[in-house]
Amino acid sequence: MTIDVMLPYYGDVAMMKAAVDSVLAQDDKDFRFTIVDDGYPDESLPAYFNGLVEGDDRVRYYRNEENLGANGNYKKCIGLVEHDIVIIMGADDIMLPNYLSTVRKAFQDPSVSIVQPGVEVIDENGAVYEPLGDKVKTYLRHKLVGGSSEAVVEGEAIAESLMVGDWLYFPSVAWRSEAVKHHDFRPQYNVVQDLALATDIILSGGRMAVVSTVCFQYRRHRESDSSVRALDGRRFAEERAFFDECVRDFTAKGWPQAARAAKWHLTSRLNAASLTPKVISKGMWPGLRKLAAHAVRP
Repeated sequence: MTIDVMLPYYGDVAMMKAAVDSVLAQDDKDFRFTIVDDGYPDESLPAYFNGLVEGDDRVRYYRNEENLGANGNYKKCIGLVEHDIVIIMGADDIMLPNYLSTVRKAFQDPSVSIVQPGVEVIDENGAVYEPLGDKVKTYLRHKLVGGSSEAVVEGEAIAESLMVGDWLYFPSVAWRSEAVKHHDFRPQYNVVQDLALATDIILSGGRMAVVSTVCFQYRRHRESDSSVRALDGRRFAEERAFFDECVRDFTAKGWPQAARAAKWHLTSRLNAASLTPKVISKGMWPGLRKLAAHAVRP
C-alpha cells in the first residue's frame, strides 16, 4: 500500500532540503513524494527539485504559477493525492526513519481515519526541547489515552479533548485519503485548518489512533506563520470563529461536553494571555487589544 507524502513548500531552503532528505531516508520505501512549490523566490530551486525527480521515480514536483497561500496550496496537494493514506508534511519538519512504518502499522485497523504518532519538538537549530505549550499538549494527550502506547479514540471524548487544547501536530498527522477528500480544508481558515479538518472527520464518525512511538520532529521557531499571526491577533480571531462553529456543530450532534469545551476554549485563551507581554514589548497595540479580548471573553 503506497503512501502519499505531500510537501506544500514556501520558506527556508535549508530546512526544506533537510525535510526532503528525511522523507527519502525512510526505512519504509513504498511512498509517493509530491512537492508543490508555491513560487518561493529562489531561482536555484527548480533545478534542485527537477534533480530529485530525475534521480527517483517516486518523486513528483510542481511549481504554482501564482502564490496560492498556505490553505490554497494544501488544497492543491489534496487534489494530487492518489493513494489510500496521505501525509501533508511541513517544509521545515523532519521525519525520523521509522515514521512511515509506524503510521502504516496503525492504519492496519480499517476503522482508523487519523493517526497521530509520537512527536518531539525541535528548535531552529534542530535541538530537542519542550516549551510550556508542548508540555500542555503532552498532558492533554496523556489525560485522554492514559498510559496506552496505542489507543483508538472517537466521538465526543476526543472532540472535547481537542477543544480544551489542540494537541495534534498537523505535519506529523497521517490521514485516510478518502476522509480528507470528502471533507477537505475549510477555505476560510489559514491557521486552524488542520484542527477543523480533524473535527469534521470526528463529527462524521472517524476514529483516531494515538501512537506513542516517537517518529517525527516538529520544528517550533519564533518566525513561524502561526507565531506571527498570534502576535497580531489574527490567529485568535480565526480560533474564535472556529470555536463558535464547533459550539453549534457539537450542540446539534448532542455532544454537550464538547460544546462546553469549545465555548470556553481554555488553553487558547491562556495562550493569548501568555503572549501579551511580548506584544507589549513590541508595541503591537492593535494586536494587544485582540489578544486581551480573546483571553477574557469566553
